[in-house]
Amino acid sequence: MNTGPEQFVPHSIDLSALVRRSVASLYSHLVTRPMGQALRMGIESQIAELGEFCVSVLDFTQVIVLDYSCADEAVAKLVLRYQRDDRPSNAWFLARGVSEQHREPIEEVLSRHNLALAAEVEDEGFTLLGAATEEERDAWHVLQQEGTLTSAQAAQLLGSGESHAASILESLAARRTVFRANSPLRYIALATLLTRPGGRSRD
Repeated sequence: MNTGPEQFVPHSIDLSALVRRSVASLYSHLVTRPMGQALRMGIESQIAELGEFCVSVLDFTQVIVLDYSCADEAVAKLVLRYQRDDRPSNAWFLARGVSEQHREPIEEVLSRHNLALAAEVEDEGFTLLGAATEEERDAWHVLQQEGTLTSAQAAQLLGSGESHAASILESLAARRTVFRANSPLRYIALATLLTRPGGRSRD
C-alpha cells in the first residue's frame, strides 16, 4: 500500500478535558489506573472516528498531576496497542505540553515496556521520550530538524553509511516515532505531519 502524508488527519486530544468527561472529575489530576483506562478508551473511541490514518497529539498542557499507574494505562498501553500487528487503525502519537511533573512517569512507563514517544517538552522542544538507543535519538533529532529525509540524506547528516542510516530509520518507523512514506521512500517527522492543512482538533 502506498502511504503518504496527504492521507493523515492531525488530531489534538486535550487530556484534561477528556478526563472531565470520561470520569466526571472536576480536577486536572490524572491519577489511578481506572482513570487511565477510561482515558485510553476515550482516546481510542475518538481515533476510531477519524479513519485509517491519524497522528494524535496527547495534550498535557492543562494536566496538573500525572501518576505512574495512570500514565501506564493512558500512555504506555495506548502506544503499545497501536504498535501491534492487530492495531485497530493506523495511529501515531505525539505528546505536547509535557512538563517536568509529567515527564518522569511517562519516561518510566515507556521504558518499562521498551517504548518510545515523540514529545514536545517545556523548555526543551521536541525530543524522544522512553527507550531508545543513542543512534536512534541522534537520527530522530536530525529528522525532526529537517522534517523529511531519505536514507541517503540522513546518512550524510549523520556521517554514516546509507544502509546503517536506513536501518536506524526503519527501527524508528517500526516503533512509530516517525512516519515512513512510500513512492518515493522517505521518512517524515510526526511534527511535520501536524502542519499539513485539513487537520482537526478536539478536546
